[in-house]
Amino acid sequence: MVRIYHNPRCSKSRQTLALIEEKGITPEIITYLDTPPSPKELSDILAKLGLQPEDILRQKEAREEGIADLTGTALIEALCAHPRAIERPIVINGDKAALGRPPENVLEIL
Repeated sequence: MVRIYHNPRCSKSRQTLALIEEKGITPEIITYLDTPPSPKELSDILAKLGLQPEDILRQKEAREEGIADLTGTALIEALCAHPRAIERPIVINGDKAALGRPPENVLEIL
């Protein structure tokens, strides 16, 4: 099952969703601003991405939320509490994940 952590107001997120749907895949859509991941879910996502929490941080939003200087577990917890600071979209397919920036990045995991 393909899952996308989606923000419908983000053009890259909409483009990534359209790209997935063009491949004939109907993903599970998680509007993560309304339903943020738990710290465990976000840790699992980061492991699948092969990234650190700092790698998925939207700098401007992180500064606005006062979480830009956090690292590790503290940052993961802060990102779950302030999901607008999470880079988007993130697509999961089984044990693989990709950041949809650019949207074509997700093609390698579909």
